[in-house]
Amino acid sequence: MSVKTASPIGTILVVDDNPTNIQVLFDVLSEIGYRVAIAKSGEAALQRLQSYHPDLILLDVMMPGIDGFETCGRIKANADTCDIPVIFMTALSDSVDKVKGLSLGAVDYITKPVQHEEALARIRVHLKLRDAQKGMEQRTIELSQALNDLKKAQVHLVQSEKMSSLGQLVAGVAHEINNPLNFISANLAPAREHIQDLMTFLELYEECHPQPHPKIQAWMDDVDVDYLQADLPKLLNSMQLGTDRICQLVLSLRNFSRLDEAQVKPVDIHQGLDSTLLILQHRLKACAEHPTIQVIKDYGKLPMVECYPSQLNQVFMNLLSNAIDALEDGIRNTPAWPNPTIAIHTFTTDTNSVKIAISDNGTGIREEVRSQLFDPFFTTKPVGKGTGLGLSISHQIVTERHGGKIDCYSKLGQGSEFVVQIPVLQRIPQLA
Repeated sequence: MSVKTASPIGTILVVDDNPTNIQVLFDVLSEIGYRVAIAKSGEAALQRLQSYHPDLILLDVMMPGIDGFETCGRIKANADTCDIPVIFMTALSDSVDKVKGLSLGAVDYITKPVQHEEALARIRVHLKLRDAQKGMEQRTIELSQALNDLKKAQVHLVQSEKMSSLGQLVAGVAHEINNPLNFISANLAPAREHIQDLMTFLELYEECHPQPHPKIQAWMDDVDVDYLQADLPKLLNSMQLGTDRICQLVLSLRNFSRLDEAQVKPVDIHQGLDSTLLILQHRLKACAEHPTIQVIKDYGKLPMVECYPSQLNQVFMNLLSNAIDALEDGIRNTPAWPNPTIAIHTFTTDTNSVKIAISDNGTGIREEVRSQLFDPFFTTKPVGKGTGLGLSISHQIVTERHGGKIDCYSKLGQGSEFVVQIPVLQRIPQLA
């Protein structure tokens, strides 16, 4: 006598219009330990499947109403039930009918009258295959998740390394420039005073000796003293402007990297944008490849925004660099590209957030490309021109670090716009 297993080993839906067949199969399958559900027609089976998901279906071919072939076709056409294995039960021996059933998606046939041992063997095999398939699907999901986690980890490592390298670079540049710069700046004021004293002495000499010795007069004519007196103050002013410009550039580098501000703190978003623009100034100026790229700043009245300053500035750098790249590509392909322009618009929203919109009038982005822009390692740039990490890192910084969102809008031939939205006040977990 057979012994029932301790727990059910699968659920089987039996679809047959013959009560005797149903009872026999119910008794045999239940004795083994399977859970058994019954449907007496194809319509009843399809109705049950709307809320019931068995592990296997035993389906009679010849039934009133819709037959087994039609029922199987509908089961396989439904995304919710297409993965359930179907075994046909039939007294037909015609191989054409068997081929038809298999072509509809059935996995096997059981011939009536049902031979219990053969039927159970076939059922066990297909349930094992079903379990193996589920295991493979789960494993695929786990591997896909692991791959995504690995990509995120790689992006995070690259970002951390880039920011660390940037910090070291800025610190080194600032240190190396500041020492000689401070020396020059500190000596400009006394140099100006000394030169002014010499200029005064020269004026007094000319006043007291309007007819100098011929030798002195010849020297004065050679060096053009009048020009020297007029040009030397201008030269000093130019030197002062140059040192002020270098000081401003070093300050912008420090503001961009915010080396001393690794944690969340309230900052002026506009200061970060301006610092980034100053660093990119050399790419905005006219050159052999393109005319001047105009930058239109439409800054709204923003509150101080809590954020990771250096990371948010990195987002601005990526977006502005990409906008310049898009304009350069457009000009390269169409030399008469009209008035290359980047527009920056900032404003607050009703949800206590700020938005930073950076747009360009470049060539635009195709939809199939736009949908992948924020994927790690995706790039449309030539080898050596891009890693495909800039926008992915930007997306991670905005969404994961700041609880915000970043969107891209684009039309071919009209340009692109990236919109960053982050909360003004937020609870951001501190960096480890």
